[in-house]
Amino acid sequence: MGQFGKGQGITRVEDRRFLTGHARYTDDIHLPDQAYMAVVRSPLAHAEISGIDTGDAKDLPGVLLILTAEDLAAEDIGDIPVLAKMQGRDGEVKQPPHPVLARGVVRHVGDPVAVVIAETYAQAVEAAELVVVDYDDKPAVTDAAAALTPGAPELHSEAPGNLAITWEHGDRAAAEAAFAKAERTARIEIVNNRLVVNSMEPRVAIGEYDTANAHFTLTTPSQGIFRLHSQLAEDILGTTKDKVRIVTPDVGGGFGMKIFCYAEQVLVLLAARRLGRPIRWVGERTESFQSDIQGRDHRTVAEMAMDQNGRFLGIRVETKANLGAYLSNFGPYIPTGASTQMYSGLYRIPAIFAEVQCAFTNTVPVDAYRGAGRPEAAYCMERLVEACAREIGVDAREIRLRNFIRPEDLPYETGMGPVYNSGDPARLLQQATELTDWDGVAARKAEARSRGKYRGIGLASYVEACGGIGAEEARVALEEDGGVTLVIGTMTNGQGHHTAYAQILNDLMGIDPEKVRLVQGDSDVVKRGGGTGGSRSLLMGGVATERAGEKVIARARKVAGHLLEAADADLEFADGVFTVAGTDKRVTLAEVARATHGEELPEDIAGPIEETGDYKAEGMTYPNGCHVVELEIDEATGTVAILRYVVVDDFGKVVNPLLALGQVHGGTAQGIGQALLEHTVYDDDGQLITASFMDYTMPRADDTPNFEITLVEDMPCTTNPLGVKGAGEAGAIGAPPAIVNALLDALRPLGVAHLDMPATPERIWRAMRDATQADRREAAE
Repeated sequence: MGQFGKGQGITRVEDRRFLTGHARYTDDIHLPDQAYMAVVRSPLAHAEISGIDTGDAKDLPGVLLILTAEDLAAEDIGDIPVLAKMQGRDGEVKQPPHPVLARGVVRHVGDPVAVVIAETYAQAVEAAELVVVDYDDKPAVTDAAAALTPGAPELHSEAPGNLAITWEHGDRAAAEAAFAKAERTARIEIVNNRLVVNSMEPRVAIGEYDTANAHFTLTTPSQGIFRLHSQLAEDILGTTKDKVRIVTPDVGGGFGMKIFCYAEQVLVLLAARRLGRPIRWVGERTESFQSDIQGRDHRTVAEMAMDQNGRFLGIRVETKANLGAYLSNFGPYIPTGASTQMYSGLYRIPAIFAEVQCAFTNTVPVDAYRGAGRPEAAYCMERLVEACAREIGVDAREIRLRNFIRPEDLPYETGMGPVYNSGDPARLLQQATELTDWDGVAARKAEARSRGKYRGIGLASYVEACGGIGAEEARVALEEDGGVTLVIGTMTNGQGHHTAYAQILNDLMGIDPEKVRLVQGDSDVVKRGGGTGGSRSLLMGGVATERAGEKVIARARKVAGHLLEAADADLEFADGVFTVAGTDKRVTLAEVARATHGEELPEDIAGPIEETGDYKAEGMTYPNGCHVVELEIDEATGTVAILRYVVVDDFGKVVNPLLALGQVHGGTAQGIGQALLEHTVYDDDGQLITASFMDYTMPRADDTPNFEITLVEDMPCTTNPLGVKGAGEAGAIGAPPAIVNALLDALRPLGVAHLDMPATPERIWRAMRDATQADRREAAE
């Protein structure tokens, strides 16, 4: 282990650029003669378009072009495709058209109807406000359960009854048999609240068109250029990929939302082709609320069958998932394949069956948000396990310890398919609860009551599936100055990829991390890769980088042998230096690099050194851990204060502990936001009530405690050479159930048995008030 190699918590090499204002986000890019685009969006959730009058808008100074669905049809522009074509109980998921601009009907507030291009952004916005759209209002439905009710307003003729898919996973007969013989059962009904992603950097798109070569260039923040490249070129624009270039510079947060193809990315390209000049669109924050892919939004009923000792026999889960007005790229996969596979959690459960009904509603489409199905599954499982503990009257720890998968069970295939290959959830739970003095909480609760507070402690033992998805390629080139250039298909969104990859190369080649140049996000340069999502980047990209680096060293060894007049077999390599064994003859990798770029070398070793490494997934990884939360609730206001937050995580081998901790901090903060603060609310007419930060509450510094995090590294993953398991989404998975379990523990003396997220002060206050009033009525009777 070198000073800057794997396992070291070095600070990020990319931060100097960001902190000194030298980052290059899409919004930093300004092209000569660029024009500006503004989007005309529907103010109604559901309506027929009977006419669009652009006359007044076209007459404004500076207006260059207005596009509607009619213009797109004339150019034979395709719809935004569904990439997750799931097979359900009754066939393939229903795939109504998702037009770039609304064709005849709008289906959610914010649905794009037209775009205006003008010389300045102010002119474009002013003209957009003068586009008159005649709407014939239609009834709307925003809740999944309501949408699936007979007689509900129907969004698409292609999806009768608003049903996109009914998905089944597991063994129904075995689950029913488990319940038939159960001596105890537990049941919960929960809501996994809808969230707006709200990345720090809004969506942006700049389109260019080279008329001479019929070539498009799109510059846009993304989480990977490859799927977007194929969709835009082949599915929507009807051209070949060599005629479209995608460029993604620095990205200010993605969290899943920037994986997908959006209408604005298409429209800037079409406008650029029409006008022969660059077209720029920058989303405003309200547009983000109305058009960025949103997350979660499930209603779930779950039941557990147990024997008399509380050992789990089987689970039944029924979910109604809201997919929004259209299917986003992977929308139907998140509540089905991504979520249901994790309904075993960390427990030995012989029989599991899950049914998911996915509904179309008059809301913004829903797709992957940090964790993408696994937070939903973990929240369901850990709320249900907590209900099991209450049902049989045992401690929250004890119910888990009785049912955990044990190290001697590994490898363990769950009832839903995943095969866990390493881990010890009981050990992590015991470590986390010891750190929080779980057994001493009774005294702390009594002390809190003397101050008018209700104190509670709760935990969640989570597991997720991530990392082993697809394939990845890395190219490593040895440069003349002794540094290296790494070209790779993953796409950093702020996670610190540059630093992590540089540490892998430092370990292998002795390269100073500051001398590693990272190139990503350009389809003209990066030819293959899977992008960033599902905590796959370090696992997939790291192994590919290591393999490319090993090939570079092998070639450099031959050059070093020539320079030292020694056989390859006699050379040793360490810390960036080739040495002839048993002598003081040496040559550095930097000297080898200079030789390959300038000296005359034999033909078989001449020329710059560049090598490619590939890695195809061997299997998923299953990071897991335990979150323990201790908090207080003010009895007068319902306000929550988190006092202790302890996390013990098993991420396998950790390349950079500092980066891993940062990921847990960020994910846990988002989990706190979901549990206590964030809620996307539509009214009965489909109007988005929480369409700005005035109404949608984001977690702030004073909402987050000091996180106490322990990383356990002695249980490496066995399905990849690095032994890593992934860390990016873990905090967002473990936090919500741990927090809600702690809230319910605090409120148990009042008889409050249920809270839905977000557990805002007002909701908590009402639950306490209602429980107190019920007690008074009981006493009076």
